[in-house]
This record gives sequence, C-alpha cells and structure tokens, in this order.
Amino acid sequence: MKALIPLLLCAALPLQAAIDPAWLDAKSAQQALKDGSLSSEQLVQHYLNQIEQHNQQGHQLAAIIDINPDALAIARKRDQERSAGKALSPLHGLPVVLKANIATADSMPTTAGALALQGFVTEQDAELVAQLRAAGAVILAKTNLSEWANFRGTGSASGWSALGGQTRNPHVLSHTPCGSSSGSAVAVAADFVLLAVGTETDGSIICPAAMNGVVGIKPTRGSVSGHGIIPIASAQDIAGPMSRKVYDAALLLDAMLTAEAKQQFAIPLSAASQQAAATQQVVVIRAYDDRDEAIGPMLDQLVEQLLAAGIAVQQVDAWQVPAELYQSELEVLVYEYKRDLEQWLRDFNVPAPVNSLQGIVDFNHAKGEEALAFFGQEYLQQAAAVNLSEQAPYYQKALAQSRELAEALLDEHLTSASAIILPSYGPAWPIDHQQGDQFNFGTSTAAAVAGYPSINLPAGFSGPFPLGVSLIGSPWSEPELLALAQLLEQQLDAYRQPAFLATPSAQSSEKKPTSK
Repeated sequence: MKALIPLLLCAALPLQAAIDPAWLDAKSAQQALKDGSLSSEQLVQHYLNQIEQHNQQGHQLAAIIDINPDALAIARKRDQERSAGKALSPLHGLPVVLKANIATADSMPTTAGALALQGFVTEQDAELVAQLRAAGAVILAKTNLSEWANFRGTGSASGWSALGGQTRNPHVLSHTPCGSSSGSAVAVAADFVLLAVGTETDGSIICPAAMNGVVGIKPTRGSVSGHGIIPIASAQDIAGPMSRKVYDAALLLDAMLTAEAKQQFAIPLSAASQQAAATQQVVVIRAYDDRDEAIGPMLDQLVEQLLAAGIAVQQVDAWQVPAELYQSELEVLVYEYKRDLEQWLRDFNVPAPVNSLQGIVDFNHAKGEEALAFFGQEYLQQAAAVNLSEQAPYYQKALAQSRELAEALLDEHLTSASAIILPSYGPAWPIDHQQGDQFNFGTSTAAAVAGYPSINLPAGFSGPFPLGVSLIGSPWSEPELLALAQLLEQQLDAYRQPAFLATPSAQSSEKKPTSK
C-alpha cells in the first residue's frame, strides 16, 4: 500500500496546462520552462515550423540562411539539465539566432552571405557564441544579412546577399528590412525566434530594428567581444541583441558582456531594465519632424509620456552631423577593413584564394554576376588597395577626428541630460535592386563612431511602416537607458505584430480590429 502513496500524491497535483509558444516573450518563456508548461524542445520545434512555413515558402522572408541541425538535440539536453536542477543561467533553454558573420564551431557555415565563403565552416566559436553556449542558450540558426555587412560596394539593397537572397520586411513584404542585420531583425519580428544577435558598425542594428518594429541595442564600445565576428572595423564593430521586448534584449545582452563590462554594472542589465526609471532629464531632438508626417505626432506623444513620468524634457530643433565626420569615418572603415578582415581570414584559416581582400576581389570578378549581382565591390577594392604602413598616419588622424566630432555632438547634450532621444530612421522604402537603398534619414552615426550605447525602441507607425526612436547615453549608461526604454515601452505600447502585407496599399483591404 505504501508504494501507491507517491502515485496518489502525483495524481492529486494539478497538471500545468501547456502554453502556446507563438509570440512568446522571454519572461513568459522563462516562466513556462520553469513550471513545465513548455519545454525548450517544443519552443525550438515551433520556431523550426515557422521557418519552414515562411522563410523560403509562404511569406518568403529569407531571414534565415542556415539552420543548426543539432538544435533539437541541444534543446532536449537543456530540458534534461533543467529537470536535474542544473539550469545554467536565466537564458537556459531559450533559442537564439546569430547573424551569419559570427563564427560558430558547428556545422553551420560562417559566410557573411558572400559567395567567396560559401560552405566555410570554422573550428572555433566567436567569444560571444561560447558565452551563449555556456549560458545554456540553444543556437538555432544563422540569419541572412546585407552581404559583407553592407560593405561590399555602393548601390546595394539592404538585406540582400548572394547566398541568402533578399530578406523582406514582414510588415510590408515589398519593402526593405534595412540592414545589415536584416535577418536578425526579421527573425524576431516574424516569430522565427524570440532572441537574435546582430552586429553594427553604423546603423546595422538600429536601422533594421527600427524598420521591423523591434528592440535593438548597440552597446557601449568594447562591452561585447568582437573575437570571431567577420569585421569591417574594430573601431566601431560591435554585436548586440534584438528582440520584441526591452527585457528580452537586456537578458540576451547580459550573457554576451565581457567580464570587464559586467564590472561596470551593479546588477544584471535584465534586472536594471525592470527597475523604475531614475532619469531626471532627457533631450528630445525634433529636427526630423518634417521628414514624415507621423514623426511629429509620435514625438509629441513620447514627450507627453516623459513629462507624465516626471522627467524633464528639453526639445531641440537642430541635429547637425558635420560632413567631416562622415568623411573621416569612411576613411577609418576602409583602412581597418583591410587590417581587420585580413586578420580574421588568417586567424580562422580561410583557404586560398579567398584568404585576402585581393583574393576575394579577384574571386568575385571571375564569378561575375553570380557573385556581384545588382551592385559592385567598390569598398572591397578600396580596402584591398590600402597600404597599411604608408596610410597609418592619415588613418590615425581620421580616427581621432571622427571620434572627437561624434563625442562633441553627443556630449553637448549629455552633459545636462541622461539621454538623447531622436527618431532612428525614416520609414521603410521599396526594395529596389536597380537604384539600391533610398534612405529618408538616419541618425545612428554619432553613437556608432563615439562608441556610446544606443537602444532602438518601437515608438509608432507611418501607415503600415514601423518607426523607432533611439535612446543614446554616455558610455556604460545601459542600466539607466534600459529602465527608461522599459518605461516608454509600457507607456507608448507601440509594438505591433507584423501584418505581412504584400504592398502598402494592401492595408486598406485588411480587416481592422475593432476597439474594445
């Protein structure tokens, strides 16, 4: 009779109802994994089903370039570890996708979307990937991107690569997802995953986050290791998280920080994002109100919410990035592209003939349109021609000038305020492989060059197109920025699941929800 007692006790316990994994945020997923209403394996299977249905089929989003064939096996292992009371971190069992310029020591190639690196498999993880694995994350897939992180040539269309094709914006499929972290942004926007890693040199996290209506963080320079990321320029390159919620992005960033960066923060960033905002004053830039009819009202509402929260707001009409900043930035990027990319090709044992910039240029030229469809390789050619020793003095001058100009622009406002808030980019434009990208405006350069943290937050819509605002702070101000972003996320309530419209005009034929 005693042997039946445990069985009877188990039968008396209420069973946890299974949870639908669709559109889960990280906090809900964490709770579901803890209480047993969802397994990591079920969550991974849901995303694999979504990718199967809408990556190359269905909506044809082309956000995913490679799937990890071991993802389900890893998820089962994570479930077993959790059952044994051995969860490795708050990220344990949660799936993550990585931009395809991030090295992984598994069967997924590391290619930057380029034909020259097709099928190239590395033998070592990027440092941030090793950290994610140690935290118990499930590396689900790699995402498409603007080829070579959009530093191949002029006239490119964001989100296109020779290996991945054209990534599409899930809000309006005919329009750009922006780039270069296009696939990472689209993957979280379209529920292919709940957490993604992108990389940024100038705008490559902030722009796709804004145009796909998700959160993206470009953290403080040096806070995430660049080891293993196919580079443009170490002066500005950095990886950062992309997600549908502020907490989710903070959770992922916690696992990616270097040991030195963690010492800068008193508590984990995910915890900081849940604290009451301590911000007392911000600067809101109104210089772009006339660029789109939705921007002024969006910022009016944002200012209203800030004031209601007791935060002082200084509204500024001017935002002028010096032309010299753009010029010196480009000089830095081309020089470091030669230095840093060729170092990566050596360190990761890329085989000849594509183990040098000139080798890549020659390969592309020989392959013709197969490698160079739609636009050229001017940046690759310029970098290949750089003489590192001869041009070093000019590079050093450009590096110093670009940082000085960028810091001056930001510090003018950050000396008296905790954050600068300004529209991130204009609305998405039609994908055009003849004319290339048609930017309305973008505001990422100053924070990118200065190395200051920046968070894109969904803030509104222009018709069917998402609009975001950037919250920029001083170095290592991520905790305060995240708390402020969380406050605005709750008050603005601007996140919207994508409608997968074929064209902007299709919106009028969509059934609109009735208000309650």
